[in-house]
Amino acid sequence: MQDTKKIQVQTQPNLPEAAKLIEKAFQQRKTLIVVGTCHVQYAGRASSTLEDGERILIIKSDGSLLVHRPVGYEPVNWQPPGGVFHAQVKAGELEVVGVRQKPRESVRVSFKEVLLISTFDLVDAGDFLLHASEDDMHRAILLKPELFEEGFKPISWEKKVQPGFVDIYGEDKDGKLVIIEVKRKIASKEAALQLAKYIEPIKAKVNRELRGVLVAPGLGKDVQRLLVSLGLEFKALDPKECALVLRKSGGSKLESFF
Repeated sequence: MQDTKKIQVQTQPNLPEAAKLIEKAFQQRKTLIVVGTCHVQYAGRASSTLEDGERILIIKSDGSLLVHRPVGYEPVNWQPPGGVFHAQVKAGELEVVGVRQKPRESVRVSFKEVLLISTFDLVDAGDFLLHASEDDMHRAILLKPELFEEGFKPISWEKKVQPGFVDIYGEDKDGKLVIIEVKRKIASKEAALQLAKYIEPIKAKVNRELRGVLVAPGLGKDVQRLLVSLGLEFKALDPKECALVLRKSGGSKLESFF
């Protein structure tokens, strides 16, 4: 048995020993892992029975429960946070029961044999940072145009032009048309030339001043010089900032902004 302040591990405990360790983990609100031969019964939003097999039971400090098979990444049974748990030996098996009130549901995991029990005191206050794709960056600018610049008004996205599709099409605070090409990584000379190709057919059709802007986290070697020679601009935008905007938007649909 390994026992420290952060972690306690016991291999092949008998069922009464296992019940005692598990109950202590519940009382101390520790993260718990139990490995052994079990069957599972669920009752609540539906009902299910999982026959005997060697599995991994995880109960987290927030009262969430997951039962995993030895293969696959998704749990075969699970319960959201907020469960209240109890462990006891009954009819020759170790029963771990989790109950939630809203909605009313219960999971009963019955072990015939316990191979391992681990309990942990875990602390995690780190933020989750999602790195956005190019499509996510488009959406973030459309949802929060000031990411590009103050006063910018998006008109359309993925606009068809003769050479391809313009990422974002809009108008700046001075009434100039703005064509935006977005790149998730450091922009190359090819990105600048691609934007220039989009600008030419639009210039031929509109009778107003037009700006072409390359948006990316940064520029490759000599790309700034090429942009200036082509009459184009650059705006730096971090994909992480876009990911944060999308996270805060809570899944808002773009159609509501147009």
